[in-house]
Amino acid sequence: MTSTALHDLGVAQLATELRERRVSAVEAARHFLARAQAHQNLGAYVAVNPEITLAQARAQDAAIAAGTAGPLAGVPIAHKDIFVTKDFPSTAGSKMLAGYQSPFDATVVTKLADAGAVTLGKLNCDEFAMGSANENSAVAPVGFDAPAPVRNPWATDRIPGGSSGGSAVAVAARLAPAVTGTDTGGSIRQPASFCGITGIKPTYGRASRYGMIAFASSLDQAGPMARSAEDCALLLSAMCGPDPDRDSTSLDVPAENFSAHLNDSIEGLRIGIPAEFFGEGLAPDVRAAVDGALKEYEKLGAKLVPISLPRTQLSIPVYYIIAPAEASSNLSRFDGVKFGHRAKDYTDLVDMYKKTRAEGFGDEVKRRIMIGAYVLSHGYYDAYYLQAQKIRRMIADDFQNAFKECDVIAGPVAPTVAWKLGDHGNDPLADYLADIFTLPGSLAGLPGMSVPAGFGEGGMPVGLQLLGNYYQEARLLNAAHRLQQATDFHLHRPEGF
Repeated sequence: MTSTALHDLGVAQLATELRERRVSAVEAARHFLARAQAHQNLGAYVAVNPEITLAQARAQDAAIAAGTAGPLAGVPIAHKDIFVTKDFPSTAGSKMLAGYQSPFDATVVTKLADAGAVTLGKLNCDEFAMGSANENSAVAPVGFDAPAPVRNPWATDRIPGGSSGGSAVAVAARLAPAVTGTDTGGSIRQPASFCGITGIKPTYGRASRYGMIAFASSLDQAGPMARSAEDCALLLSAMCGPDPDRDSTSLDVPAENFSAHLNDSIEGLRIGIPAEFFGEGLAPDVRAAVDGALKEYEKLGAKLVPISLPRTQLSIPVYYIIAPAEASSNLSRFDGVKFGHRAKDYTDLVDMYKKTRAEGFGDEVKRRIMIGAYVLSHGYYDAYYLQAQKIRRMIADDFQNAFKECDVIAGPVAPTVAWKLGDHGNDPLADYLADIFTLPGSLAGLPGMSVPAGFGEGGMPVGLQLLGNYYQEARLLNAAHRLQQATDFHLHRPEGF
């Protein structure tokens, strides 16, 4: 096999080639590092360290030769810059953490390394994972002198989605076979949809949050992004598992082999179709692609069942009260005292706090901190935050009522395809509204994924969203895999990549 074909292989295929020693881990690492360098204009990577990457690759080659290799031995991956890593800077896309080097790895990073994965580098993201377009990063990508938005390889004048935009672009442009992302309100599913790849957010607590720089603690969840459901299943199997000693939100649920049931029949699978996901505001091109995917499911023997999620529209105000409230608390630690950015000129401690945070945080982060501080303040806590938590419980109950009638829920990931860079300008509300279909599942803590379903306006990718009940990741991956066996949308690539 020649190295020129390496970026055409998915994780499962590449793992087999490596295990059978038809290609070396060093060869694979060098190939993807070269691709990342050749396509720096996309702004996907914010940190690379070839010396570290090749050292890890050599160690995996030795493990393969010794017969002690893990299931992902030698497979190159890259991590969203929201996970701390001891060998690469960890900035969360913020000036506040510019140059920060963690003394330890996040649990997700450690678990993937234990499975044999080789780290290519860190990937661009919206600052502290706050954004739907990856236009909020304050860190200069590799090859750039200043911060720059990540560009969608399907059309470089369009956004890739956020906040895991760099992650989605790296997979879509074949700069990495697979990557990690995080999903707070849709930040794995939405960029996966916009870039034509597959991504899954597991049940909240399935993957440890230890070492994941916190945005909203009751919502943040790690997950894999790759080209296919088969590849995502391999990564998710390695990423998940209890971590009670270091993460109090970690579920005491054993790790699972999510690949075991990929080829099960979906004959008789009941797919719930929420009326609220197909109403006003859904672009006709997106609807056409989603309807086409649902027809494929019917051909495979699944049954479409009409359901209702009546509080869908309330998910936006609920999320944008709860998430900023938690963010204002989590980001209070960035004050210039122990680590991160510190203002140069100040008169006293309070002045240092003010200037450090004013200089270190971007506009969107400041906006959410201010909203969060407001809804938690005396006199407003009951009126806003407490009410939002009550409605959050009702949204979760809506899903449980729906799952009495269906096995999985399907619909669009986003109302439109990826929009043009700068289109939403200074209108953050436009970005917030784009999350309407992903937020309900996040608020309920349910597993959800995006599966390539076709193409819309301008030839841009459209994703189908699948939502399952708690701990039903294997069922979602099975449904996604069977669709991908019947269609080839996940095999399409942007021109020139």
